[in-house]
This record gives sequence, structure tokens and C-alpha cells, in this order.
Amino acid sequence: MTNQQYNFDVAAFLSGTSQSAFQMLGAKLTTDEQNHVSGGLYSVYAPHAKSVSVVGDFNNWDPQKHVMKKVDKCGIYQLFISGIQQLDNYKYAIVTAANKTILKADPYAYYADVRPNTASKIYDLEGFHWHDEEYLLNRKSHDYTTEKMAIYEVHLGSWMKISESIGDKYMEIADSLIPYVKKEGFTHIELLPITEHPLDESWGYQTTGYYSATSRYGTPKDFMSFIDRCHQNDIGVIMDWIPGHTCKDEHGLILFDGEPLYEYSESKICENVVWGTANLDLSSGVTRSFLISNAIFWVKYYHIDGFRIDAVSNIIYFLGDSRNGTNYPAIDFLKNLSVAVKQFDSSVLLIAEDSTDYPAITKSVAEGGVGFDYKWNMGWMNDTLRYFEKDPIHRQYHHDLITFGLIYAFSEKFILPLSHDEVVHGKRSLVSKMPGDDWQKFANYRTLLGLQFVHPGKKLLFMGDEFGQRDEWKDKGELDWFLLQYSAYSQAAKYVRDLIAVYKHHKALYELDHNPQGFEWIDANNKEQSVFSFIRYAKDPNDFCIVVINMTPQAYETFSFGVPKLGTYTEILNSDKELYGGSNVYNGVPVKSIMQAKHQFEQSLVIKLAPLSISVFEYTKQTLNQ
Repeated sequence: MTNQQYNFDVAAFLSGTSQSAFQMLGAKLTTDEQNHVSGGLYSVYAPHAKSVSVVGDFNNWDPQKHVMKKVDKCGIYQLFISGIQQLDNYKYAIVTAANKTILKADPYAYYADVRPNTASKIYDLEGFHWHDEEYLLNRKSHDYTTEKMAIYEVHLGSWMKISESIGDKYMEIADSLIPYVKKEGFTHIELLPITEHPLDESWGYQTTGYYSATSRYGTPKDFMSFIDRCHQNDIGVIMDWIPGHTCKDEHGLILFDGEPLYEYSESKICENVVWGTANLDLSSGVTRSFLISNAIFWVKYYHIDGFRIDAVSNIIYFLGDSRNGTNYPAIDFLKNLSVAVKQFDSSVLLIAEDSTDYPAITKSVAEGGVGFDYKWNMGWMNDTLRYFEKDPIHRQYHHDLITFGLIYAFSEKFILPLSHDEVVHGKRSLVSKMPGDDWQKFANYRTLLGLQFVHPGKKLLFMGDEFGQRDEWKDKGELDWFLLQYSAYSQAAKYVRDLIAVYKHHKALYELDHNPQGFEWIDANNKEQSVFSFIRYAKDPNDFCIVVINMTPQAYETFSFGVPKLGTYTEILNSDKELYGGSNVYNGVPVKSIMQAKHQFEQSLVIKLAPLSISVFEYTKQTLNQ
């Protein structure tokens, strides 16, 4: 980049239609005619400021030495400083209308100093050599609505112990995480927020550096390399993204130039007391340009596969409460975001973490919707966990907690989440939530995950849940990997690997996830026995699986239910097998249907039904000589 000023598209920036604000704002290294770094060009938007300076190690943080020039009456300041080098620390010293000097990190900085330091670092993102061309080309041809999706939610800081020394921790994590995810069979990694944040305990949900990959684990190009390696191993990377609210630390966006700039000016809708954050004003053109450009930035420079957008309920309704009114400008922002991202790359996923019943979240904007590809099914998660926490003797009185979700299962395109939020703050781990003795706890746990993977909707599982970690997630330290030396946990891990493999191998379990033709109850009303039975269909009506779930410790030597076609039914998954820690009640040989009417069908099947278990049967069409 040469030492010339940018041509600002001020009108687009102020109106909220800019999709490349990061190209005109922030700090950029410049080069001379020999392509040697010659300095840094700094640009910042601070419309309420009396003056702005660039301060850093290079000038002993003296605001008198490098005063910026106001290059546009709207409040854009700019300055070229000779001699600036890669990784130089800096901030903006802003003199407010009240004559107070405040130090602010650069909202558009690509990199930041390692916590607890809060300075921005100038960094050149250009020049990384990617190796994922084939992956990205294939991504464009994917229709995830009809494809398998099993997401592994990860907090990089606590997945596995990493070295304390400053260095490329992204690659250290990749060396163990990527082979593990491949072995388990997950299709995507979803990262808890990877943008810069000052406090580890926030897990990244209180962002200060929206354009900065956190320095905790290495440089921005280290993170690019992490994603590149994921893609080379056919693993998608989804990042948790927080456009609705921001951290209130003084170096961040809050009161950036002494006045509300990115956040609401009215304290009653700005103050998010529960989280200790400030709600961003998504009706503001400047905030919209900042955020929409940010999403496109992560796709452009980091090849991100998708965004899980946090706290959408807090965007749809003021302070996340419908009683405070619907925030229509914020919903309009979400629509604009969807249109912009999809125009830039239609294969990038937008996923809403949304607990509301606001309609058409996963319809495209052209169809009158909000424009997300998927929505977390929080209702399914809450109802299902409530059911499984009940003692089996009482489950007959709560049967509808399982059946109710199928009433609305196809109203949106859902992901079924068992996320980090369900295994922290005293909620207990999945295994520890389950009633009964240890054997029953693990049997219930296997049945719960089995239900998740056969239920309509894509899947998300938080790290540690795939081997039945007993304790809650600890954000410091690492997962309890030592548990895998004990049979209960190694058997649980084996079960989840096989469960994911069965799910991925059978189209009936994913191809019509969002189509009511892909699901049919056999018996939704067997409350007395707490047994659920249903059918999952692929597009080919002869390609289907039968699912039978026994929610009590009562085993049945013979259990009969209707099936839609004559033929042979082979048990392809039974959570009660001994190799998973079960009691080994299973159907070892294929079972033939009989001409005896049951439920709504003319034929039926008689099987062994294990206690606290899920069984999945694959159908094979009956031939003439059978």
C-alpha cells in the first residue's frame, strides 16, 4: 500500500450500506516504491472529538507528537506516520467535548496486545497463502438443509492444555483438535468467540476487538493457518459472533469519542444489566456499516464458514424482553446483514441463537423472512433436558415434553443444541443431570444423545459431552481427558463415535430434516410405558429408519409396533450394547415384519426392547423369494 489517502465512501459508511469499512478505517502499513514498509496510515471516525492523536511505543504515548488531521467534516481523522513497523502498539488519544483525554483501542484494528494489555497492534493481513481452494469450491455446491451436520462446539482455551509461552498456540491446538474432530466424525467446529476480549471469564462474549483474532493463541495469520488446516481436513469453522452488545471496558467501543457512537444514547435501552454490557444501536448507519463490514471481513480474510449470532432475542426485542417492544430497526439490520453476506458468498451460514418465537427467522429476506440459514431450537433443548432430569417413574406424566417439539419442528430450519450454556453455572454436566445410579445415568445419557441424533434438525454438541464428562465445564484448565482411561467414559466415547457414524451414513436421519415428509410417528401416545416410536424418511420413500426409544428401566423380551412396509429390519444402533456400557439387550439378527395390523399400519414388527435405550432399525425391502 502506498502513502496515499483513502477515497472514503462517506455516504455509504454513514448510511449503513458500507460493506468494506475496514478498508478505509483502521491502521494500515504502507510501502515505498521498493515495496519496503515505510510507515503506517491511521484512519479513525470520531465525530464528537475536539482532536485525535495517535499514541504508542514509537512516541512514548505522547498525544502531542502525532496529531491527526480531520479529512472529512463528518469526523474522519487521518495521519501517516513514517517508520511504523509490523506489530507496533498504538491507541487513539481522543480529546472529548468535555476536554477530557481518553485512550481508545482502534475499532478496526486487526490485532491486539496480549491481555492484560489493551493496545492495538498494526498488522498486515495480506500475503497468507491458502490451500483450501477445493474446499471452498465444494462449499459453494453444498445444500446443508439436505446434508449431514454435526457441530463440535469448542472453547479453545480449555479444550486441551496448551503451553504458557507466547507463540503459535493456534497450531498447537490444531495438532490435536483437528485429528480428534475427524476421528469423532464431526463436520464442523464452532468456536466460542475468537474476537479480542479483555477477560477470560467472559469466554469472549464481551468483545472489544471485532476485527482482531484474539492474541491469546497467536497472530492473525496463525489463526488463518488454523482454519486452512481445518478446511484441508474437510472441517468447517463457525465463529460465535456478538453484534448485539459490547464490552464496557474503557478502551473499547463504549463512549468512543466521549459520546455514544456505536451504542444507544438512551440508557434505558443501552444498559444490559444482566451481562454488564452496552447494547449496540443497530439502527445507526455507522454501527451497521461497522458490523456488516465486520462479517464480510471474516469471510474475506479468514474464510470463515459461518456465524453463530449470539443473543438474537436481545436484538429482536429491546433488552431481550418482548414486553419492552419489538426492535424493528434491529431486525432490519439482521435482514441487511443476511443480504450483504449472501451477496458476498452465498455458501456462508448464518445461525441464530434465538429463544423467541418471532416468525420466519430462517426464511430468506426475499421470502419475507429475517434471512438466517438456521436457528437453535432452544425449546427442544429445554423440554428434552427437563424430561430427562425426571425420574423414569414420573416420565409418563411429562410425555408431551418429548412430543410437543414435533409440532413446530418444521416451522424453522433448526439446529438441536446441547451447548456450553447447559453445562455451567450449577446446571451440571449431561451425565450428572440424569437420574438414578451410575449405570442409569449413563444409560439415560446415551439415550439423550441418541434422541438428538435421530430427531429432525442438525446437531451441536459441546466439547466433553462426547465422552460423558462428569463435572461441569471448567473454563480454566482442560477437559477431563484422564476419564477416558475408565471404561464408563471410553464406552461413552465409543458410543458417540458410532452414533455420529450411523447418523452420517443414513440419509433418512438427515436428508429431510426440515421437511415434514421426513418424519412420521408410529406411536406418540404410549405414556404408560414411556416408549416413543417413529420413522425417519429420506427423499426415497423406501429409504427409512425406524426409531424406538424406551425411557424407563423396564426391558421387554417382546415389544410390538406397526411398520409401514413388509420386509426386513436390521438394528443398526442399540445404545444398550455391552460395548457401550449397557446390559446387552439387543436384536442380533435382522427382524422380519409380520402381516399383523398395528397402529396405523397393516404390518408390524416384534423386537427385544432394552431398558433406558434407543434402537434404530434400517429397512430392507422384501423380495419375492422371501
